[in-house]
Amino acid sequence: MMQLTAPATPRPQTRTRDADGMAVASFILGLLGLLVLNLFLGPVAIILALVSLWRGTQRKGRAYLGLALGVADLAVLAIAMAASHTVSWSL
Repeated sequence: MMQLTAPATPRPQTRTRDADGMAVASFILGLLGLLVLNLFLGPVAIILALVSLWRGTQRKGRAYLGLALGVADLAVLAIAMAASHTVSWSL
């Protein structure tokens, strides 16, 4: 007999693929955050990296790079704010 409804739990392959996508997105947003919108993109990159690692991504290197770049985004913002004594910075 055929089952007419979708399974209740997501398939592991789909979950891993989603986690891989989050790892890549974390890396890209962290890299982009070094140039613009560090205050927004840094934390987003950190959160995406942590969630992708928690979900068991196959791209652990990308997730760790995204995490490091997200932290670097916030560090660059803090250094730039301390140097210019303002809440924003520009190139």
